[in-house]
Amino acid sequence: MTDRTTPNRPRSRAADHKVPGSGDHREFTRELLRDLQALERMVVANQIESDVCRVGAEQELFIVDRDWMPAPLSSELLEEIDDPRFTTELARYNMEVNLDPLVLRDDCLTSLETQLRDAIARAAKAARNHDGSIILAGILPTLSRRHVTLEYMTPKDRYRKLNETMTRLRGGPYDLRIKGRDEMMLHHDNVMLEACNTSFQIHLQVAGHDFVRCYNVAQLISGPVLAATTNSPVLFDRQLWSETRIALFQQGIDDRSRHLAQFRSKPPRVSFGARWLERSAVEVFEEDIARFRTLFGGGLGENSIEELAAGRVPQLLALRQHNGTVYRWNRPCYGVSDGRPHLRIECRYIPSGPSIVDEVANAALWLGLMAGITKRCGNPAELLPFGAVRRNFLRAARSGLAAQFLWLEGKQVTAQRLLLDELIPLARKGLRDHGCTAGDIDRYLGIIEARVANRTTGSNWLVRSHDMLSEVDTVAGRAAGLVQEMHAHQQSGKPVHEWPTLEPSRPTGNYCATVDQIMTTDLFTIHPDELIHLAAHVMDWKHVRHVPVEDEQQHLVGLISHRVLLRVLARQATAGESSSMRARDIMTTDVVAVTPDTPTLEAIELLHKNEISCLPVVNDQGELVGILTERDLIRIATPLLRRFLNHAQADDRIESDA
Repeated sequence: MTDRTTPNRPRSRAADHKVPGSGDHREFTRELLRDLQALERMVVANQIESDVCRVGAEQELFIVDRDWMPAPLSSELLEEIDDPRFTTELARYNMEVNLDPLVLRDDCLTSLETQLRDAIARAAKAARNHDGSIILAGILPTLSRRHVTLEYMTPKDRYRKLNETMTRLRGGPYDLRIKGRDEMMLHHDNVMLEACNTSFQIHLQVAGHDFVRCYNVAQLISGPVLAATTNSPVLFDRQLWSETRIALFQQGIDDRSRHLAQFRSKPPRVSFGARWLERSAVEVFEEDIARFRTLFGGGLGENSIEELAAGRVPQLLALRQHNGTVYRWNRPCYGVSDGRPHLRIECRYIPSGPSIVDEVANAALWLGLMAGITKRCGNPAELLPFGAVRRNFLRAARSGLAAQFLWLEGKQVTAQRLLLDELIPLARKGLRDHGCTAGDIDRYLGIIEARVANRTTGSNWLVRSHDMLSEVDTVAGRAAGLVQEMHAHQQSGKPVHEWPTLEPSRPTGNYCATVDQIMTTDLFTIHPDELIHLAAHVMDWKHVRHVPVEDEQQHLVGLISHRVLLRVLARQATAGESSSMRARDIMTTDVVAVTPDTPTLEAIELLHKNEISCLPVVNDQGELVGILTERDLIRIATPLLRRFLNHAQADDRIESDA
């Protein structure tokens, strides 16, 4: 989320010493405008470093507990690791590590992989000390709605202020609607949906005089690169886009009011952009300052114009802080390295995972294309309408390698064929031109080639495995099984195209500890004014014994059981009556209900104590979100009992043999 002083070292702490929101927004705005003016002067005077090409990366991580659920342990792990390259993220179950910069040449890709392995190994060691593990995932499958509450937010003023300011600007809850294979619709009251996303962000330092062409190339290749690197198809147990992060991130922190979104053309803070770059990097910063309000106030204490006049290199603290709150998928960044100012392009759309070697292969593809496309076609702005490039990006997010692109010279081509026939060979040439070793090029781009040829991206593997786990009838069981298998494969070091599809099995761990992990959410309900005959038909058609009664706002108002319904219908049949009784006339209103976070054992006790066979599940607003029945408990208990009996029989055989 933040700009960096170098392509991948933590940013200057000067910006962090001020409490966000303290001081005067007007002073911050003055500093911001001075920074923009100073940057423009440096670009015009050709003061931007141009004689070296550095690369860097930011790795975002998930922390999970022994049951593969999100674990809010970042503070404990960061204290134990004690390395300034590791830092917090929005949620307490996320961390970020910033890798040291490398010059794009020789075996830099191998060096990047070595850094990644060392950093993740350190994080994993600290996590094990707290009974946890580290997972690389674009979206962690075990995330649920309860993990995106403010309870899980990292307790820092910056994040608190971010949530308060963006929610105030929006003027109401955040609306999420994503339609893929399944559909997700929800209202959310804070920015924590952003925490569902983790990425592997790659930085490339580019020459100041060549920034426009390089940035436009980065936009052009975004669709094909995303198609080859998708890894986030599942959110809250629903299969959505191949790279669901694209829609989730944009909608999850969209601070536009309904009026701005519906009647005006203001873009969201997370965007692909609206046009080709024409003049310089300054053009992007101008656009973002003009469109997006500053989220944090207070002066940062730097007069960049005076710094320039004194012959010093300004840090542009205000510009970088504002840039860190505008989330372009290809983001321009300013930094200072060894006393020299530089510009770089940050690729933000590539997800974390599926494995370390997959991530380095993704970096090799992007870096190779940045060099190869630039030499082949010059400025893409002259070759393809920007709208087509943006559509390519969204199609890749939705469909991955199956996406159909409009490419150069007006040809229509699938992402798979474009990558295999044209782009991977171009990436090889681009890396060769930068002096990368043949061994690195063959290894990492060979992984991309095999992945694309086999159509086994992280998303493809997750969707196939998720389908195979349909036999595991609980949301938490499916999710835990996926994460457990992901962790095992990540430990193996193999790239994702070599991972076998997950077979149906029960995951290890305590995946049924709370009601939300085992309840049924595919509900059949009726309205209080519906005829009781409808309830009878629903029970017959869907083989259920309880029908919740809810009003128009989805509030639980009663419950009809098959026993009550049979008594009423039998009495009417005996009397020869044709009833027009409604659900409200026979429903039980004194309903024993639970919340999603009720411990499963407590729910079982409630069933036993009240001699009932189901428990409706409602949220804090009284809205019906699920139901827990004896059938659900039998479904969970059966494999546990089978496992227990198998172990008991094995123990008996061992004792008998002894």
